[in-house]
Amino acid sequence: MPQLSPLNWIFLFFLFWAAIFCFFAVIWWSSKVEFTMEEESNMKSNVVQEMEESKWMW
Repeated sequence: MPQLSPLNWIFLFFLFWAAIFCFFAVIWWSSKVEFTMEEESNMKSNVVQEMEESKWMW
């Protein structure tokens, strides 16, 4: 074992657990189920159509 100062051991401890946390966060994020409604895409297209149709008379 290398001779490290106590501050470096504390840093390595937190670095280890941060890496573990990031690893599991990436796994969770990639396997997350996304719930979307079919109406959402229709609403977006309707908003675009309404923007094209509405003409402001200034």
